[in-house]
Amino acid sequence: MKVAVGQFTVTEKPEHNINIISGFASEAARNHTRILLLPEGLIARSDDDPHYTADHAQTIDGPFVTALRGISEANNIAVMGTVHLHEDTVDLPYNCFLVIDHGRILLEYRKIHLYDAFGERESDSIAPGHEVPPLVDIDGWKFGVMTCYDIRFPELARRHAVAGADALVVSAAWARGEGKVDHWTTLCKARALENTCYLMACSEHSGHDIGHSMVVDPAARILAQSGERDELIYADLNRDRLEDVRRILPVLKNRRITL
Repeated sequence: MKVAVGQFTVTEKPEHNINIISGFASEAARNHTRILLLPEGLIARSDDDPHYTADHAQTIDGPFVTALRGISEANNIAVMGTVHLHEDTVDLPYNCFLVIDHGRILLEYRKIHLYDAFGERESDSIAPGHEVPPLVDIDGWKFGVMTCYDIRFPELARRHAVAGADALVVSAAWARGEGKVDHWTTLCKARALENTCYLMACSEHSGHDIGHSMVVDPAARILAQSGERDELIYADLNRDRLEDVRRILPVLKNRRITL
């Protein structure tokens, strides 16, 4: 399966962000790509205001998600990424990972690990989710999703792998700071290797966030990687490669969970 990761700077203008996503989807479709992964917080973002994204949350039937559904349907491509959404049951919006295929929403995952670290407090403006997302099936491949800070918690990735995930998918806005590129790269490779899964990871790049999106194979080999600019990268997920790695390195079978 051919996949694409679309890294870009999310701006303060939702219409501009949709135009970038639409262009990525069209290019990916021309390259016979089945999945397009995008960064976290797609509706709007400002480096100068940490609450800007939450303040510009919409509803799931609002114009931004409606546009994403149209892009998916028009390009026959599965679109993945997070948006901030209001729901009637809570005062604060959720940071919601959506998987949209053929214009249909297949998955809504509300981020469970909020980024209250390195001096930032996502929980001041975002409500936490309380449910582990199920796997989503696209053309026989099973994907387990995570949002940004989730990747620092190996339990979620492992639950996906034990449930049968072939690939892990991370939508992020990975903040800059000392060692943060190394953290990101190490975590992406570790989550892939320890679970013998492919891993797709997309981070926004901006003055606040690092970029460096990537696709990693089940043995921690980086198949494609971005730098710090708007970029669409591609990789192939290969079933034979997945099965070979799991045969040689059967960590999921060798677990001793009864101890």
